[in-house]
Amino acid sequence: MSESHDGRCLCGGVRYRVNGPLRHVIACHCSQCRRTSGHFVAATSANTTDIEFLSDATLTWYASSSEAQRGFCNRCGGNLFWRVNGALKTSIMAGTLDTPTGLRIAEHIFVEDKSDYYEVDDD
Repeated sequence: MSESHDGRCLCGGVRYRVNGPLRHVIACHCSQCRRTSGHFVAATSANTTDIEFLSDATLTWYASSSEAQRGFCNRCGGNLFWRVNGALKTSIMAGTLDTPTGLRIAEHIFVEDKSDYYEVDDD
């Protein structure tokens, strides 16, 4: 039996299905992730070719740097994806997946860039 996971933005303008395994969740505290999400980003990832769009009329890709782009819904503003240009993997914002996901946060990255109003204390 193949593994699949569905997800969507807040308004449902972007709906997707991942037809394959998901990576454990990584919490990124870098300034770009903080600014695009309002806090930190908790993201899983999958092979880009395993992501099937069931609805993508409101999906917009924004070049957040010369190396990467972010996918979001241009109607509700939902932050959905991040990927390096031409990469074989796409990061997926874990909160956009339907539950249950079976996922857990496995690590925190760019903790030195986190904001000053919270602590990361889970080793």
